Amino acid sequence: MKIASFHHRGALRFGVVRNDDVLDASALPGAPAGVRELLARGDEGLTWLRAAIEAAPRLPLADVKLAAPVPEPRKFLGLGGNYASHLEEAAKLGLVRPPGQVWFNKQVSCVAGPFDDVHRPRVSAQFDYEGELGVVIGRRCRHVRAEEAMAMVAGYVVINDMSVRDWQLRAPTHTLGKSFDTHGPFGPWLVTRDEIPDPHALRLRTWVNGELRQDGNTAQMIHRIEAMLVELTTAFTLEPGDVLSTGSPAGVGGLMDPPRYLVAGDVVRVEIEGIGHIENRVVEEPLETAR
Repeated sequence: MKIASFHHRGALRFGVVRNDDVLDASALPGAPAGVRELLARGDEGLTWLRAAIEAAPRLPLADVKLAAPVPEPRKFLGLGGNYASHLEEAAKLGLVRPPGQVWFNKQVSCVAGPFDDVHRPRVSAQFDYEGELGVVIGRRCRHVRAEEAMAMVAGYVVINDMSVRDWQLRAPTHTLGKSFDTHGPFGPWLVTRDEIPDPHALRLRTWVNGELRQDGNTAQMIHRIEAMLVELTTAFTLEPGDVLSTGSPAGVGGLMDPPRYLVAGDVVRVEIEGIGHIENRVVEEPLETAR
């Protein structure tokens, strides 16, 4: 299934995408409040959705505005340096491959929809893109074993792990430079695990203004998804709806010679086979901000 969250007539709803329509699961009796609540029901939630969805009202996709599939995840985590090709280009800056997994937080306030505008920050000209495969957790889990890890996954999304490079390099945690508002667009929907036979064999591409910048494959990941879940759940509990961004291949703008950072008017498209694409236009950060 392709599970989507979307705005329709002023309300945030969720449903299942089929071709050019979305079946509005929010209208069904007994429906949870949203996708995170659906996933918290475990296998029973997805079983309910598969059985009930045929009775849901159909809406044309063109009449709704897609939101991030999990609009309010409790955790949004990113894995740095997970592609050898990216590490090779980063070596130009003196960066070396870490001995293990290096995770950082993207604060959940950075979440944006798959086709939303994203803000070029007022405080930096070093705004960059990173196309990545996203993993959405489907079960509350701790101390996961490698052989059971994939059963903890609800499905997959496309992520642009947008980065403000000078702020990213201020501290080893990278959190500030990875967490600016709007810098975590993902979607366009959550493709359930059963529809992706091998998440480690997916072509991943990123374009800027139609120019192909990144062209990699998840087969090139240094740390596989199983290893990621083992590592993270050794330290803390993962919960349904948590989002993991699994790293980016070579081709980011900041490591080109000369660097090619994003400016207002640029359009960034990230596509992963079997899942779909997201596309975000860069605009200048508004002068008015949330208070």
